[in-house]
Amino acid sequence: MRSAGYKHAVFEVVPPSRPSRSRGVSMAGFHDHGPVPKAMRAIPHPAVTLALDFGPGRIVADDATGRRRGSLVAGLAFEDLRVSGRDVEVVQVRLSPVVAYSVLGATPADLQGAVVALDDLWGRDAERILERLSEARSWQDRFALTDDVLARRREAGRLGRSVPPEVARAWDRIMRSCGRVQVETLAAEVGWSRKRLWSRFRSHIGLTPHRAAKLVRFHHAAHRLAAGHSPALAAAESGYYDQSHLHRNVQAFTGVTPVTLADEPFLAVDDIAWPGHAPPVLRTDRQ
Repeated sequence: MRSAGYKHAVFEVVPPSRPSRSRGVSMAGFHDHGPVPKAMRAIPHPAVTLALDFGPGRIVADDATGRRRGSLVAGLAFEDLRVSGRDVEVVQVRLSPVVAYSVLGATPADLQGAVVALDDLWGRDAERILERLSEARSWQDRFALTDDVLARRREAGRLGRSVPPEVARAWDRIMRSCGRVQVETLAAEVGWSRKRLWSRFRSHIGLTPHRAAKLVRFHHAAHRLAAGHSPALAAAESGYYDQSHLHRNVQAFTGVTPVTLADEPFLAVDDIAWPGHAPPVLRTDRQ
């Protein structure tokens, strides 16, 4: 178990001992045991987020559409999302948008970057899963339970709830290139016209290929900033034209400057919670 401390905030961050058996699924555990409630900005990343809130406290999520409590699902490229809570225990799952439909029963396009209550998607199944998580004796047991539930839901939803292979290939290419691939190149590689790729990609992923690439490039740059790289260096490393280009992209996704983004707590624990999924963040002990 690893801990990360911040002013007015203490997290225990627990990664699984082994990766998920389902491709496109990753998990981490978060336990808050600080003396006062926390309020933090959630940073967009290229995945659909599922928060299974089973502890004595409750997550509170606020965005432009209102406030929600308890277990949540957040779509791709959410905006101005703040999360607070006290004495919460959460298994957080990141789902590739390619597998999200089969697992959740809703596409990333259905979510449209919004935050919704898990009950709205899973009904009574959500309550049963949370009860089982609260009864589990260890984090690794909780991860195994969550992985089993997600695998069964994915298998049950695979027929009729799958993403076209061309869309999956395009998403994988965007991820592997860190967002530095042209739409025309993607279309040629999957054998579709630019117009068809744009339309099918958006209907399944919820973003256009161009915006998806921007999100992935932002994700890469954000972790460079959190690791202590200057905005100018992070821009060059992440494929931006210049520092002002990075500044505009960071503002568009978070509403803050690159310098402010670098100190966001959620970024600082990312490499602990999701090892190997992002550039390492070195400064995890800032007060």
